[in-house]
Amino acid sequence: MLAGNSAHAVPAYARQTGSACADCHAGAYGPALTPYGMRFKLNGYTDTDGQGTKIPVAAQLIGTRTVPERGDNTTQLTEADIYLAGRISDHLGGFVKVETDNNGKNQFSTKLSNLDLRFVAKDLKIAGKDTIVGVSVNNSPGFDDPIGALPNASTLGPPAISGTLLNLSSPNSLNNRVIGGGVYALYDDNWYGEIGTYNAMPTSTQDHLGYNTSGDPGRLSDTGYFRFAYMKDMKRQFFSAGVVALTTKRQLPRNAQSDDITDLGYDLTYQFLGNREHIVQASFVNILEQRNYGSTPTINGLAAKSRGDAHDRTLSVTYTFLQSYALQVAHLVSTGTEDPARYPPFGTPDSTANLISLYWTPFGKDDSFTSKANLKIAATWFRFTRFNGVSDNIFGAPPGVPMTQAKDLDAFTLSASVAF
Repeated sequence: MLAGNSAHAVPAYARQTGSACADCHAGAYGPALTPYGMRFKLNGYTDTDGQGTKIPVAAQLIGTRTVPERGDNTTQLTEADIYLAGRISDHLGGFVKVETDNNGKNQFSTKLSNLDLRFVAKDLKIAGKDTIVGVSVNNSPGFDDPIGALPNASTLGPPAISGTLLNLSSPNSLNNRVIGGGVYALYDDNWYGEIGTYNAMPTSTQDHLGYNTSGDPGRLSDTGYFRFAYMKDMKRQFFSAGVVALTTKRQLPRNAQSDDITDLGYDLTYQFLGNREHIVQASFVNILEQRNYGSTPTINGLAAKSRGDAHDRTLSVTYTFLQSYALQVAHLVSTGTEDPARYPPFGTPDSTANLISLYWTPFGKDDSFTSKANLKIAATWFRFTRFNGVSDNIFGAPPGVPMTQAKDLDAFTLSASVAF
């Protein structure tokens, strides 16, 4: 739920290009991309300053003080990451994150996190217009999105009881547990399109890569992924409007009958960049998932519905001053079809949450002490107003048993992240 601290402003890219982190990111620590950063991603992470070979390796450490509304406060090193990120040749590049998480009581686990390997043909001309054509192999649909609006790229999605497959915060989501990708193209600097497919990794592979198999997305077949967007770089401003679609047959568990699932969504993004002193970013992502269930079991005497949907919406606004000081506010909503059998105790999977984050990034600019390493100090408040469709007694505790309110899920965190 607090995935927003992930860094995509990898210092290895700054060393490779000779550009500061703030050239590619609206805030010098990411993840939101400027049009310059979007172009770097579309070019397969291969752009270089031509000043010799750079080692494509970077690292990140994150320490966090967590103060939950209910439960014990904790202070610990929460994450340590290694990035293999950058140029292999003129046409080959990539982004690979290996993540080590603190699971509590100093028990650490390591997993392969984000993966995006690319082959790209640049400087093409089609009908006299500049064109980029590439192939991306990745493990999260939407992570390779150049705009960075989709949940797996923005690392922001509503906490969901039964959310869409494209939402990284949904149970049994596809995030990092599939492998696939597709062909993409940017035409005339404005029109972006991508088509591809994905398969879920075998549970044994997920286990070897550091993932608990309880989060298995299930067996996928006949999977198709489509992304189309219009992008307009107006130098001091940027606007995009996009659509996304995912269709698949899923067996969860893997010996169950197949559910037919289709995700359809759209997203709008606006950036005011100006002279980079004041930057405002606004993004809205709306994804609807339609499900035709392969089975309709009877649960606790209630027959489950044969059809249903999930609906995830994320609205976020960020103001950044001098690419160093920022305030982010996000409204996160996940809803779904009422189904008393599938969603006890109240029959609805609806949840509503808000995220408020303040952060300071002192480095990563051309005029800062260093533009090749970075630090981020953040204070984040995650607040729930609804869970399981209600605000009070969200787990349906009987009389005499302590009740949990939606606000009891709230958490405040202070974090320090360093990337080098």
